[in-house]
Amino acid sequence: MNDPQAPVLELRSVARVFPAVRGAVTVLDRVSFVVRSGEFVALTGPSGSGKTTLLNIAGLLDRPTAGEVHVEGRRAAGLDEASVDQLRAQRIGMVFQRFCLLAARTVRENVLFRFRYAPVPAGRARQLADEAIAEVGLTPQADQPARLLSGGEMQRVAIARAVALPPALLLVDEPTGNLDAAASEGVMRCFQRLHERGITIVLATHNPALLPYCTRHLACRDGSVTDVAGGRA
Repeated sequence: MNDPQAPVLELRSVARVFPAVRGAVTVLDRVSFVVRSGEFVALTGPSGSGKTTLLNIAGLLDRPTAGEVHVEGRRAAGLDEASVDQLRAQRIGMVFQRFCLLAARTVRENVLFRFRYAPVPAGRARQLADEAIAEVGLTPQADQPARLLSGGEMQRVAIARAVALPPALLLVDEPTGNLDAAASEGVMRCFQRLHERGITIVLATHNPALLPYCTRHLACRDGSVTDVAGGRA
């Protein structure tokens, strides 16, 4: 069982500044917080508030201009590129608003993409992929091309891909932004089951209807992040 006190993600005075024609733009300004094992964190804020930038930094897809990022106690800045790639591939799962699927490939082939840089034998990878597909309720569609799926089904494929190799941290960016209410509920139930299984989740959203699924609420505004009361107990 996960240690409920163990930090899975820690940001220490993280800043991200982007160059611009009219001067540098500070998107994140000395952001610090800790996400502990087993939490389901909602990260809210209006468009342009820095949610996606923060997720990209937490997911080691981008480096902060200043400050430190620690994943499972490992300081990202202290790792070489190969070690960062390995940490991201094996310990972090990511789900994006636009699904990022290979349209002509089957559901199973899309989920197997999770293992492209993981030292997992082919037979074991297929077993884990099929288990993840079953977990999101898509076993009947496993051999269908992704282009034939509905939006909600595509997002569930993206979730299966992210967790087929079980991550220590699952980062999710606006997962229901392109979905109707019924599909959104199905997707959030998937996340709820994953959280109950012990996966730590940080979910960025502008939709307050998703907050009841989460155990903690962080608000992102004007480059800062603050804790807000009101997550699910």
